[in-house]
Amino acid sequence: EAQVDALERDIDILNADLSELTSFVLPGGSAASSYLHLARTICRRAEREVIALVETDGEAVAAPAIKYLNRLSDLLFVAARWANDLGRSDVLWAPGAGREG
Repeated sequence: EAQVDALERDIDILNADLSELTSFVLPGGSAASSYLHLARTICRRAEREVIALVETDGEAVAAPAIKYLNRLSDLLFVAARWANDLGRSDVLWAPGAGREG
């Protein structure tokens, strides 16, 4: 639990500097941000795999492991925004953009 608390503190610290989120954030922007988004994607995949283990008979997974992966992926998302000029250079999703018809 101490590790999860530390992640939550780090999320709060980074989040305090970020511009307000106005749209869904797409992975991209600076190289650092792109790599952090990639790490977040890998972390989410690990979280799904751990949840699948929980649902498998005979497999024991501690609940804090799932919570840790969840908070770690949130930290990576916030860090990716922070690396994009505190969110000012985020690549934002524009509904309907690029669609024809």
